[in-house]
Amino acid sequence: MVDRTEIIRSSISPIFSKVFTVDFYFEEVQRLRFEVYDISSNHNGLKDADFLGGMECTLGQIVSQRKLSKSLLKHGNTAGKSSITVIAEELSGNDDYVELSFSARKLDDKDFFSKSDPFLEIFRINDDATQQLVHRTETVMNNLNPLWKTFKVSLNSLCSGDHDRKLKCIVWDWDSNGKHDFIGEYHTTFKEMRGAMDGRQMQWECINPKYKVKKKNYKNSGIVILNQCKIHKMHSFLDYIMGGCQIQFTVAIDFTASNGDPRNSCSLHYIHPYQPNEYLKALVAVGEICQDYDSDKMFPAFGFGARIPPDFKVSHDFAVNFNEDNPECAGIQGVVEAYQNCLPKIQLYGPTNIAPIIMKVANSASEEMHTKEAMQYFILLILTDGVITDMADTREAIVHASHLPMSVIIVGIGNADFSDMQMLDGDDGILRSPKGEPVLRDIVQFVPFRNFKHVCSGRLLLKSKEHLAEQLIKGDLDSSVVEMPQGKMRRRPRQEIASHRESLCSLDST
Repeated sequence: MVDRTEIIRSSISPIFSKVFTVDFYFEEVQRLRFEVYDISSNHNGLKDADFLGGMECTLGQIVSQRKLSKSLLKHGNTAGKSSITVIAEELSGNDDYVELSFSARKLDDKDFFSKSDPFLEIFRINDDATQQLVHRTETVMNNLNPLWKTFKVSLNSLCSGDHDRKLKCIVWDWDSNGKHDFIGEYHTTFKEMRGAMDGRQMQWECINPKYKVKKKNYKNSGIVILNQCKIHKMHSFLDYIMGGCQIQFTVAIDFTASNGDPRNSCSLHYIHPYQPNEYLKALVAVGEICQDYDSDKMFPAFGFGARIPPDFKVSHDFAVNFNEDNPECAGIQGVVEAYQNCLPKIQLYGPTNIAPIIMKVANSASEEMHTKEAMQYFILLILTDGVITDMADTREAIVHASHLPMSVIIVGIGNADFSDMQMLDGDDGILRSPKGEPVLRDIVQFVPFRNFKHVCSGRLLLKSKEHLAEQLIKGDLDSSVVEMPQGKMRRRPRQEIASHRESLCSLDST
C-alpha cells in the first residue's frame, strides 16, 4: 500500500481531500489499484473493515483523461452500483524561460586612456542570503553606452520560479588582468522586470555605494535599461496530453525473406505456442505505452517487403488485416491477432524498403498539420530485421517528415548488423537528404531489440520515449498550431525529464 485517504464518516458519496503525489514516467506502464473500505466507527484499522470495492487502471489512463471514473469491483469482479473517480493535475517546476535585452547609458569611466569596457552580471539571492550567478553578459569594449546581446535564461535559474525573489545586478569595467573595476549595482525582481514587456522599457540607477557616501552631489554611476522582456512558455508533455493532444500510433512490420520462413522455428516470425517472438515482444512493449494516449485505441498496422494476395505482387505498405480502406486494428491485441493471421497468407520477399510507409504516415500528419486545431501527434513504429535497401529515399522521406508532427521509432529485430541505422537516428550528426537538405529536427530513434529484450517492457524504448516527450516539451506542438523549432534537440536523461512530470491525484467515490 502506498497511502490512504482520511476517513469520512457517515457518507455514501465522499469527496476525499487527501492527495497523492505520484512520479509519472511516460515510458513505463504504471499500474495502480484503488480500494475503498467502510471503516467501523470504533477504530480506524483495515483489519475489520468492510471491503466496498476496488478499481485497477494505469497512471497513463488517468493522465490522458484527467478525470477517470470506473466501477468499484467487489470480490469475484462483480460490479455494484458504486464507482470511484480519480482526478489528476500536474505538479511541475517552472520550465518557462525568459528572453532579456539590456543596455546602459552614461556609465562611469574607469579607464585613463580609453572608455570603460562594461559587462553586466545578474545574481539570484537565495533563501539563505547567498548569491548565485545567473548570467554574465559579454563585454562591450570602449563604450559607456553599451548594448548587450539579447540572452535567454530559464525562470528556474533566474528566480527559482519566484517572481518576487530579489535579484542583484552588477556592472563591471572589464580588465585583462581579471581585476575588474566595480562600476555600480542595483536590485530588482523579475516581477519588476516584467514591466519591460509589450515594447516598454524599465530603468534602474546603477549605484556605487562608496560614491554615494563620499560624494554629496552623487546621483548614480549610470543608468541600466531593460529594453525587452519576453516570457516563453515551455509546455510539458502533460500539458499536451491533458490539453487534448492525441497520439496516433501506427505499426509497420518487416516481412522480408531475410526473417526466415515463418514455418521454421529459426525464423524471427515463427509463432511459438508458448513463447512470443521478438516482433511480438517489441510490438507489445511499445504499444502498451502508447495505447493509453490514443483515445479510440484503434491502431493502423502495415507490412512491407512481402508478396500479398490475391495477385502476390510485392508491397511495401499493405494493411496487415488486408483491409486497405480500414487498416486499423482494435488495440494492441488486435494488431497481434492481425499479424498472426497475416503470416500464413503472404510470401516473405523483399527488398527492405521503408520510405513508402514513412511517406504514408507523413501524409496523414501533413493533413493534420493543416487543420485548425492540429491536436494529433503521429508515432510510426517500424519493426525490421535488417539494413534497409532504399536509404536515399528513406533519408528524403525523413527530412520531409521532420517538418511534421511526427516521430519514427525503428526497432532492430534479430542479430543483424544495424550500424547503418545509426545514420537515420541523427545522434552522431545531422541527417541530410541526398540533395543535402538537413532535417528540421531529429525525429528518428533507432533501438536494437537485443539490447533490451532481457529487461522489463516498460523500459524497452526508454530512449524513444525521452525523444518523443522532449519534442512535445520543447514546443513542437502548440495548442492550436504545429510549430517546429530550428536546430537539433539535446537528449535529456530520464531523471531530468521526470523531475518536472509529477501527477497529483485526488479521489471521490459514489
